[in-house]
Amino acid sequence: MRARIRDGDQRAFEELFDQYAKSVYNHAYRLTGDWSVAEDVVSLTFLEAWRLRERLAPDGGSLRPWLLVVATNVARNLRRARRRHENVMARMPRDDAVPDFAEELVGQIADKERLAEVRTAIGRLRRHEQDVLLLCAGAGLDYAEAAEALGIPVGTVKSRLSRARKKLELAVTRRQIDGDRGTAVRSTQESTP
Repeated sequence: MRARIRDGDQRAFEELFDQYAKSVYNHAYRLTGDWSVAEDVVSLTFLEAWRLRERLAPDGGSLRPWLLVVATNVARNLRRARRRHENVMARMPRDDAVPDFAEELVGQIADKERLAEVRTAIGRLRRHEQDVLLLCAGAGLDYAEAAEALGIPVGTVKSRLSRARKKLELAVTRRQIDGDRGTAVRSTQESTP
């Protein structure tokens, strides 16, 4: 495969992408902590790998380590570019009138916190419950499609999905109760002189 990639064989490069894109994405997500940036890193990694294909050693094993190094360098370059952009923007003159976006920002922060809580709650589910939940609720597959993808009966998909939803509802209810308790405690503490 290395020789084919070095020679610019598009089929070989497609195979390379199919084989390692998920691994590169996971690595990029761990590096950046942002799924959107991780997707950019994957795209740029394979573009850079195509550009650097002639430098690829003709002998060797898996191409995964090479791609992960390319991805690491791409992520670093993106970070550097983002810092440069932020520095330039910080030096730009500002208008006197700045619109108040505090409410929008608070909403975005709350949404991000809620998403983190949901991801944590989903992470506490059993693996097979996560799979069914993410395929049906996340990817929008119906029961039959999820059953086919997972190689299990439709009834099993329904029962696992039902259990997963109940566990998530319990987690949300607990969080709301804990949040209400925290509000009550803060109110009591604030009213005490």
